[in-house]
Amino acid sequence: MAEKMKVIDVDVHNEQNDSDLLPYLAEPWRSRVAATGIGYSGSGYYSPVGVMKKDAIPPGGGKAGSDPDLMIKQLLEGYNVEYCILTGVVYNISTTHDADYAAVICSAYNDFLAAEWLGKHKAFKGALAVATQDPYLAAREIDRMGGHPDFVEVMISSAARAPLGQRQFHPIYEAAERNGLPIALHPGAEGGGGSTAPTAAGYPSRYIEWHTCLSQMFMAHLVSMVCEGVFEKFPRLKVVLTEGGIAWLPHLMWRLDKNYKALRSTVPWLKKMPSQYIREHCYLTTQPIEEPDNPQHLIDLFNMIDAENMILYSSDYPHWDFDSPDMILRRLKPEAKRKIFYENAKSLYNL
Repeated sequence: MAEKMKVIDVDVHNEQNDSDLLPYLAEPWRSRVAATGIGYSGSGYYSPVGVMKKDAIPPGGGKAGSDPDLMIKQLLEGYNVEYCILTGVVYNISTTHDADYAAVICSAYNDFLAAEWLGKHKAFKGALAVATQDPYLAAREIDRMGGHPDFVEVMISSAARAPLGQRQFHPIYEAAERNGLPIALHPGAEGGGGSTAPTAAGYPSRYIEWHTCLSQMFMAHLVSMVCEGVFEKFPRLKVVLTEGGIAWLPHLMWRLDKNYKALRSTVPWLKKMPSQYIREHCYLTTQPIEEPDNPQHLIDLFNMIDAENMILYSSDYPHWDFDSPDMILRRLKPEAKRKIFYENAKSLYNL
């Protein structure tokens, strides 16, 4: 029998009850959370299938994804996962209006994650959550926790108040580069609270529209990062576009390169073609993987973007659209699968 493929899963959502953060909060924040919960704004769209896999609910009750032992059994042991990046959901605090409160919640969550999860299993690695309302507070949090050996990236929300390449966000990237940590973007609260509309046309009516159009946010943020010179200013920075899809990337790079040829005077700090910055600095995750009726079409698309060097496997456990590593990308060549499911992440996160 062939040896089972080793896997690194870069998007695993550990959950917690709001009350779990109370020991890590000082006043007046502790009383606020005790009285009302964390209270960040979600997208507001109803999903008929919910958010979580029903079998990921712990036997004793509680939120799916809140029991480390069940996660170890279902995910790590079930799929030969050597490492998983615990991404949580607290990054959605970036939709709230109070920058100080958002920063405090992220700090409490990071302390909670370090104390309650990262020592439970050698496979658990953490995404350090920061809020984008005040980038200087976010940078301070990265410096506070960035030296912890089990934090391997910085997680920010793609639900933001402006394109994330703009210079007000640069202190976050400077701190991430200083601490040797990639930046990851993750969706989940687009259109909620103080974030922008979740699509380029405004606010859709239904969850299926909202969920389908999330990749628009990633396109806008990526173009912003390239054109604002983030990768020239921070040449060692890596960016992971988590849970935003993949199929949109080829046409975005083609369009951006074509426009750059005529409009390069508007971005004089760029020294390379835009697509080259994307290939050298960016990664995308598999979940939610686009699945055309003809599987060859996806392979053709992967060939267009050098996918085997740019893509990382993610399951999105314990969410409803969980992608099992033994069910997706079956038609890829073994070498490409090894890179996507294991080697790219091992190198990126220095595991």
